Amino acid sequence: MATTPEPPAAPPKPTWEPKQADPPYPWLRPTIRIRLTLLYGGMFLIAGIVLLSIIYMLAAQALHVGSELPFEIVSGKVTSEICSLPANASPDAFNAAMNACVNDQRKAALDTLLNRSLLALLGLSVIAFAFGYAMAGRVLSPLGRITRTARRVAGTDLTRRIELDGPDDELKELADTFDDMLDRLERAFTAQQRFVGNASHELRTPLAINRTLLEVHISDPEAPPELHQLGRTLLATNERSEQLVEGLLLLARSDNQIVERKPVDLAEVAERAIDQTRAEALARKVDIRGERESATVQGNGVLLERIALNLVQNAVRYNVPEDGWVEVTTEVRDGQALLVVSNTGPVVPAYEIDNLFEPFRRLRTERTGSDKGVGLGLSIARSVARAHGGRIIAEPREGGGLVMRVTLPL
Repeated sequence: MATTPEPPAAPPKPTWEPKQADPPYPWLRPTIRIRLTLLYGGMFLIAGIVLLSIIYMLAAQALHVGSELPFEIVSGKVTSEICSLPANASPDAFNAAMNACVNDQRKAALDTLLNRSLLALLGLSVIAFAFGYAMAGRVLSPLGRITRTARRVAGTDLTRRIELDGPDDELKELADTFDDMLDRLERAFTAQQRFVGNASHELRTPLAINRTLLEVHISDPEAPPELHQLGRTLLATNERSEQLVEGLLLLARSDNQIVERKPVDLAEVAERAIDQTRAEALARKVDIRGERESATVQGNGVLLERIALNLVQNAVRYNVPEDGWVEVTTEVRDGQALLVVSNTGPVVPAYEIDNLFEPFRRLRTERTGSDKGVGLGLSIARSVARAHGGRIIAEPREGGGLVMRVTLPL
């Protein structure tokens, strides 16, 4: 039978959450207020320059028309304290000197007019820019109020509302629309929390009862071997269902911001995760190594331990059959806490990285029914990292395996 050719590999895609470059000069950020100020001040400056040019040309034209002397000196003695007139010169020489003096005075008057007008324009421009900045701030103050409310909402305080007063303009319409959106979001989050609470009880209780009944039947010495085997199979299935429910509930809870934060050392969190995974690593012949330096962050210790545990478990389970290793390191770098988990393992294409963070998604070589988990580990790790204001980046390791980097603010 002819084999079906495998589909061509998809083009590589960037890893999850590529690092965004910070602006070189954040204090030069072109805010709307700055742009409006430059617009107001620039328009005033251009209008002032045009007006000054017109006044200068009109004054120059008027002085040029009246610059010729309406008389001539025929004889007599003429003196001046401003102009330098020749002594004992002919009348024509006196007239020429007088015209030159008048032209000099005309030029001096125009220069004085231009200099004083430029100084006045400069002073008025400064006042115009300051006035434009103040007016832009007043006009944009509702946007600042909307921004502050949005930041409070981002801190899981969905009870905040803008409730903007003022004229029925575009900004008030935007604020009212934002308030309506917050109302819907609050109802949705309340319903989600109620669902998580109900599901936590309704799903855990029957699974716990099933586990108890199965354990009782398995412990019965008079039960036939077939019943023991069936009970163990059902118990493993029930345990897998419990893990799935716990993972889904944890994923739903970790999507929210962490309200109560306490100092947590990532080195201790990593050590606890390694201790919980060491037996499985020995069974799979995987060596766990790495140096862990103290890196204290503000967060929830249980959820942060879940990040480390999920990453270490995945690194142990998705490894090579022989001579495999997992390296777990923690450190503080560039003002942030860093948890790095790298391992040997199968080669992971770059275009498969994004799929690893989706719920119930694995590599194409793995089946959903494998014994390596339910496919929620990396999804939970990503949600917990986001809830702590951090992020997680996965990169294929040369030679096989992955390098997982968790970055959290201090």
